[in-house]
Amino acid sequence: MKRPFTRRDFLAMSAKGVGAAVVSYGLMGCSSDDDSGIYAEFLHGLASGDPSHDAVIIWTRITPETDGDVRVSWEVATDANFSQLVVSGDTITNSERDYTVKVDAVGLEAGTQYFYRFKTGNKTSQAGQTKTLPQGALSQAKFAVMSCANFPAGYFNVYEMASRMDDLDAVIHLGDYIYEYARSEYASDRAAELQREVVPEGELISLSDYRTRYGQYRSDLSLQKLHGKTPFITVWDDHEVANDSWRDGAENHNDGEGDFDARKEAALQAYFEWLPIRPWREGNHEEIYRSFQYGDLLDLHMLDTRLVGRDKQLDYAEYTDPATGGLDSARFMADVTDTNRTMLGQEQLAWLQTALLTSTAKWQVLGQQVLMGQMMLPAAIATQQLSIPEFGQLAALAQIAARQAAGDPTLTEDELKYLAFFGDKLTPEVMALLQLPSIPYNLDAWDGYAYEREVILATAKSQAKNLVVIAGDTHNAWANQLKDTAGDSVGVEFATSSVSSPGLEYYLGIDEKDIPATEEAIVDLVDNLAYANLMNRGLMTLTFNHDEVRCDWRFVDTIYTRAFVEDTARNFSMVTKAGSHGLEAAS
Repeated sequence: MKRPFTRRDFLAMSAKGVGAAVVSYGLMGCSSDDDSGIYAEFLHGLASGDPSHDAVIIWTRITPETDGDVRVSWEVATDANFSQLVVSGDTITNSERDYTVKVDAVGLEAGTQYFYRFKTGNKTSQAGQTKTLPQGALSQAKFAVMSCANFPAGYFNVYEMASRMDDLDAVIHLGDYIYEYARSEYASDRAAELQREVVPEGELISLSDYRTRYGQYRSDLSLQKLHGKTPFITVWDDHEVANDSWRDGAENHNDGEGDFDARKEAALQAYFEWLPIRPWREGNHEEIYRSFQYGDLLDLHMLDTRLVGRDKQLDYAEYTDPATGGLDSARFMADVTDTNRTMLGQEQLAWLQTALLTSTAKWQVLGQQVLMGQMMLPAAIATQQLSIPEFGQLAALAQIAARQAAGDPTLTEDELKYLAFFGDKLTPEVMALLQLPSIPYNLDAWDGYAYEREVILATAKSQAKNLVVIAGDTHNAWANQLKDTAGDSVGVEFATSSVSSPGLEYYLGIDEKDIPATEEAIVDLVDNLAYANLMNRGLMTLTFNHDEVRCDWRFVDTIYTRAFVEDTARNFSMVTKAGSHGLEAAS
C-alpha cells in the first residue's frame, strides 16, 4: 500500500525546485590533521554538475595504491591558472564511497564560468571548467542532449564530438549512462575487436559490480574530456539498474538474482557516487526529480519516469489470443487509460504541476527518459506480425482491390497489372491483419501511461505554457507534435539518438539502403510525427531564445573507429516558435 501523501510532504517537495537554498549535505566530508600519505592517482578524470545560482557539484575519483583514508583538497577559481581562488577546502575519501570525491562548492556568483581542480599528496588533477546558473534577463541558452551509451557497442565518438563544442551551457544526459548486461550480451558483437569488453564479466547485481562498471565507463577519455569541460545535468533511465525497470522490478531481474530492492539500492548508490548529482537529502539515493532555472528564459524540470513511481509496464501478450492472434482492444484500452495508472507517482506529479503552474519563465522544458509523443502504429506492425514495407505494400494492394471491386473507372493499367501480379498475397489472414486498429508501439513509453500524460498536457495547456519535452531511451531521433485528446497542440517533443546503442535499424533488421524509405513511411504512418532518424548515432543541441527553440540533430559517421567525422548529410534541424506549439524545418 502506498503511504498517504501529506501536507508535510507537499511543503518539502515545493522546496525542490527553483530558488532553493544550496546545502552541503555533508558532501565536503571532514578535515583531518592526520595525512595518510597514501599514494593515489586521478585515473577517472573529473566532472561538475547540478549547477545552481551560487553553487555547483564538483567530482573526482582517486585510485589509491593501498586501502585507507585519503585526504583530497579542492579549489575553485575564476581563472585557469588558479591565481584568483574563490573557494577551496579538503575532504577525506575512502573505500566506503569507492574513493569518489563529491563537493558542493557554494558561495559562487550566478552566471559565471569557473575552473576547478583536486589535489592529493603530490598529485594534482587536470583543471575542469564549469558554470553556474544565470539569473534575471537571459537572451540565449544552449544544451547538448544525449543518452544511451553502451560501452561494448562502440567508441564514444558522440561524447568526443560534444567535447569540441565551445558554446554549451550544460550537457543534459537523459539516462542509460551505463548498461548492466554481461559480457557477450546486448550490442556486444564487436566488443572484443574494439577492445571494449565489459567488466565485470557478469551481469551487474551487487554494489561492487556497479562500481566496477562505472569505473570502466569513466576510463573512457572522450567521456572524461566532456565531463571536464561542461557541467552535466543527469537523470537515470532503466539500464543504470536493469532493463525495463519499474518501481518494484525489471524485465532483466530474473529468478536467482536476489532481491530487486537490494539490487536497486546498490545501483543507485553507485550512481550517486559516480555522477556529479546533488542528493536532495543526505543519503537519499532514490529521488532525483528537480528543477534548474536559466534566468527568465527557461525552467528545466528533470523527471524520474523510471523508478520512483512507475507502475509495471503493460504487455500485449496479456491481451492477445494465442490461437488467433486477435487483440482484446477494449480491455487493453481500458487498462492503458486507467486513471490510477502512474509513471511519475503522486508526489512527483504534484511537484511537477506546481512547478509548471508557478513558473514565469518563457519556456518550460521537461527533461525525461521516454517518448511522450503518441507513437500509434497499425497493430500488425506494432506486434511485428508485418514489417513496415510489407504493410505498405499490402495496404496499397488492398486499396486497389477495393477500388476494383467497387468498379472504379479510374484504375490505371499499371495498377491492374500490380494487382494481378501480387493479388494472391491478400489472403483472409492478411486482410484481417490490415484491418486491425492502430495501437501504441512502445508500452514502456508514455503511450503505456496515457492518463498521466494527459494530466501533464492539461496542466501546461491551462496556463498556455511554451512546453518542450526532451527524451532519450529509443536510440533513435524523433520530433513529435504533442496534442491532447481534444486534438489541441500543447507542445513539442525532441528526442535524441543514442551515443552508441543500436536503434530500430538493429531491432527490426532494416537494411541500410532501406532506411530513408522506412523513415519516410513511419513519419507518414504516425500522426503528429514530424521527423525520424532510424540509423545514426548522435546527439541533439537545443538553443533557446525568447522567440524560438532550435533543435539540431547531429550525427557521427561511425562508432567503430576512433577516427570519425560528423555526418552532415544526415544532420537535421527544426524550430518551434514561442506561442505556436508547432514544428517546422530550419535552414
